[in-house]
Amino acid sequence: MKRRRFVRNTAAAGLGLAVVGMYGCKQAKKEASGVMEEIEELSEPFFKLSLAQWSVHRMIWNGEMDPYDFAAKAKEWGFSGLEYVSQLYDKELSESDYSAEAMAAFVARCNSEAEKHGLENVLIMIDRQGDLATTDKAERMSAVENHHKWVDAAQAMGCHAIRVNLSGSTEPDTWVANSVDGLTRLATYAKDKNINILVENHGGLSSNAAMLAEVMTKVNMDNCGTLPDFGNFCIRRNDPADYRSGCAEMYDLYKGVEELMPFAKAVSAKSHNFDEDGNETEIDYTIMLQIVKDAGYTGYIGVEYEGNELEETKGIMATKELMLKSASELT
Repeated sequence: MKRRRFVRNTAAAGLGLAVVGMYGCKQAKKEASGVMEEIEELSEPFFKLSLAQWSVHRMIWNGEMDPYDFAAKAKEWGFSGLEYVSQLYDKELSESDYSAEAMAAFVARCNSEAEKHGLENVLIMIDRQGDLATTDKAERMSAVENHHKWVDAAQAMGCHAIRVNLSGSTEPDTWVANSVDGLTRLATYAKDKNINILVENHGGLSSNAAMLAEVMTKVNMDNCGTLPDFGNFCIRRNDPADYRSGCAEMYDLYKGVEELMPFAKAVSAKSHNFDEDGNETEIDYTIMLQIVKDAGYTGYIGVEYEGNELEETKGIMATKELMLKSASELT
C-alpha cells in the first residue's frame, strides 16, 4: 500500500472511531459505513476493465468456444466491457457477403448476450475490410465504404467506437496523406452516428507513434482518435511475410503510448509472457498505467492477452491481476 493511501485510510478509520464516541452506535454505524465506502473507493482503479475478444481467438478458431459465448466468459472472468473482433465472425458473415440481414442478426445476438450478462458493448475491432491508407484512391474509397456497415453495427450495439487499421503504403509522407484522407472520410460518415474512429498502433507506419499523432492532428475531428496498445510498436519485421520472424525496427513503447494518449479514446493492455512474480516480461505495467493515468484517461482499458506460454484463460486472468496490482502502486 502506498504511504499516501495508508495515511488517508488511517485518518478515515480514526474519524470512524471518533464518530462512535461522539454520536453513539446508530449514528456511528452510518458514519462508519460512509468511511468504509470512502476507503473502498480509494482502492478502486482509475479505469474500467474490458476484455478484447482477440484474447480468446485461439479457442474460437479451434472450435473450443463459440464467439457468441464472449459475453458469458467475460462476465465469468470479472470484466464489465466487451471489445469485439470482426474477423472472429467472418465465417458466418462472409458466407452471406455481409448482407444487411446477416449483419442485423450479428448485432441482435451480440446485444442479447451482452444484456443477458449485464455487460457493456465498448467497441468493435475491424480487420480485413480494405486498406484505408492505400495510394490507390479507388481502393481507398472502397475500404472506407466497407467500414460503413461496421459503423452502423457499432451504433446499433451501443458501442462508442470502431478500431481500424492504417495500412496500404510504406512511404512516410504518402502514408500520412492517405491516412488523413481515409480517416477523414470515414469519420465524417460516423460523426452523425456518434461513433468514434480509432486507430491502433498495429504494425507498419502506424506503430510510429509520432507519425500517427501527426495524422490525428491533421484529421482534427472530435470523433477520430487513437487506441494506444502497450505492445504493438514493431514498425518493421525481419521478414514482413512472417509475423514470428522478430522485429527489425521497434519504436519505444513508453514514448509511443505517451505520444498517443492525447488522442486516446480507448487503451489496450497487451500481454505475452509473465515472470514468476506475475509481471509482463517485456512491458512495465506500472509505468504504462502511470502514463495513461497522467493523461487524465479514466475509460475502459482492454485486456488483450496474446501469449503462447499460458492457456488463454490463464493469460487473461494473469493480465487482469497485473493491471489491478500495478494500478494500486501508482501515485
